[in-house]
Formats: sequence, C-alpha cells, structure tokens
Amino acid sequence: MKVSTPGRICLFGEHQDYLGLPVIAAAISRRISLDGDYRDDDQVILHLPDLHQTESFSLKETFPYVVQRDYFRSTINVLKRKGLTFSKGFECVIHGNIPINSGTSSSSALIVSWAHFLDKMSDNPQHFTPKELGEIANMAEVLEFGEPGGMMDHYSTAIGNVIYLESTPEIMVEALTPQLGTFVLGDSLEPKDTLGILARCRYGMEDVIRKVTAEDSTFSIFTTPYEQSAAYSRFLSDDELGLLQANIEDRDILIEGKKLLSRQSVSDRGQFDSHFGALLYKHYKNLRDFKRTSTPKIERMMNAALGAGALGGKINGSGGGGCMFVYAPDHAERVAEAIEREGGKSYIITVDYGTVEEKSTVNGGK
Repeated sequence: MKVSTPGRICLFGEHQDYLGLPVIAAAISRRISLDGDYRDDDQVILHLPDLHQTESFSLKETFPYVVQRDYFRSTINVLKRKGLTFSKGFECVIHGNIPINSGTSSSSALIVSWAHFLDKMSDNPQHFTPKELGEIANMAEVLEFGEPGGMMDHYSTAIGNVIYLESTPEIMVEALTPQLGTFVLGDSLEPKDTLGILARCRYGMEDVIRKVTAEDSTFSIFTTPYEQSAAYSRFLSDDELGLLQANIEDRDILIEGKKLLSRQSVSDRGQFDSHFGALLYKHYKNLRDFKRTSTPKIERMMNAALGAGALGGKINGSGGGGCMFVYAPDHAERVAEAIEREGGKSYIITVDYGTVEEKSTVNGGK
C-alpha cells in the first residue's frame, strides 16, 4: 500500500499558535510518500533512499525509545494505545520532495503518512479521519517526547487544502476553500535557528505578556486593540513594545486574511490577489523587523521575487534560515528564476490535497 502526504506553508499566524492564537495554513504540492507491504516476520524495515538511510526494528522492540525523536516507534506505540494490533512486520520505501529541515513540515508529513499506513495495514484498521490522523501524528511527534509545538503542521498536512485552526479555548479546525493561484517556495539553503528564534518569539513574548498583564489586568492578546498598546510604553522597552505590537497586528492580519479567504469570488480575482499578497507581506515585515526571523539572504530573495512580479510573501516556519514563499499567480517561472539568482532553491507550488492512499508500486501494485 502507498500513502502520500503534503508539506505545508503557514499563510497567517506564524509564531502565534503557541500563544494560543489561531493560524491559517495551506498544504502544498510537495509530498512525502510511503510505499510498503507486509513481511512474514515481525520486522519493520524502512528504506529512506533520499537520506541514504535504512531503519529497522522488531515490533516487539518499540519501547523504550533508542534514538532521539524516535518517531517510527512512537507512532506504533500511540496506535497500540488506541487499540490497533500488528501481527506482521512491514517493509517500506519512503520518498519525498519536500525540502528537509526548512520549515515546510517534512517530518510531520512523514509521520502522518506512517500513521495512515499503519492504520490501514493493522490487524484491525480503525479508518481514522484526516483530522484524527493529524492528532495521532502530533501525539507521536510532540507529546510523546514532551517537546514544544502546536498542531498546525499535523492538521494541515493531514487534512490538506487551506485550514483555519484555533487551539483556545478548545481545538477547532475549519476548512477554507479559496481558489488560490501559484506560489513559489524559496529555500535559502541556510540552516534554521529554531532555538534562537523561539527564545525571542515565544519565551520573550510570553515574558512581555506577563509584564503587561501585571500592569493591566484587562489586557488580552486575543482582544486588546492595537491602539491601546501604545500606553504600555511607560514600562516596556522599545524592543518589547515592538514585539508586542507586532503580535497584535499579526493577530489582526489573520482576521482580515480569514475574511478575505472566506468571501473570495471569481469576479474579484485581480483585487483578491493583490490584497492577499499585500497581507502576506505585511505579516512578513513584522516577522522580519520585530520577531527577527528573516536573514539578509532571505530578504534578498524576497526583494528579487517581488521585483520579478510576485504580489507578496513571507518567511515560513521557525525562521533564522529555511524557506520563504511568495504568491505569484502570474510570472511564477520568472519569480522562481529571480530567487535562484540570489542563491536560493526555488519550487513552483500550488495548494494541494491532504493525506491519501495511492496506487502502490510494491509487489505489483498491491
């Protein structure tokens, strides 16, 4: 059986989900596929030719974990707790064309594919919904190892297309159905500075919220108007105030973006594209100037893409390296070439469907 799952980009709400704020994400037409069949023993053998690696273990040896972030074993353990049983091992080949370690959720797409495959190949398949597969992947990748992280990556890759995700006061996922044009993804080929960025964007912002709440008990990151934030300059540094205002403005950009994506009509195509691109770039400027997630190279790639006809874009993922993307419903090839002239690796992408079963090439397509 073969399963494939897309990567994702975050359209609005970057570096906000861990504050309890909503996000809007889109699955992309770069995917990871897992193609496999049963074995006659209890061995699990996973061939990863893109990484020149092979992993193997027995179904009897899924715990304790033997390597850091032992996601293949952890997914089996999560599914076992949900009642699935496995009497035979598996041999699989895993291929993908999602940029790795670049903020496009390659690891989440892999674990969603693995969970989907295991469900279908178990002794007692539960036929989990895409939403449920996203939750299982989050358990296996984040909760099982006590790591920080939201559920955007897992829900987005599992469900596909464009989703709006709220995590407070409870998880709520809404499918959006805009007719979006072409994007161009640009990999800076620079390693991400995930820990350094988190120190500022998450922990730094949480500290700012504590300071503000201690002075103003009515403050809420969810509802306090942007205009009110100026009053906090009496006890916040310029840097802290800038970070706070960027987060409040990004919250409002998402609200405007959701309204735009929800009311789109064919008749306002040009106006929609321009407005959508402008919102993306407005979000990018806050990420660049106040959350400091961009790099000089990504800024050059962005400027080159805009100069070649892109309507807007932003850095994607944790930042400090990794990927950016731009919205380029026209001139996508010209935009991709402009990004590559600045030393990036470009990919022309569209919004894509979520995790699915496909025709297998293993054992004659079984």
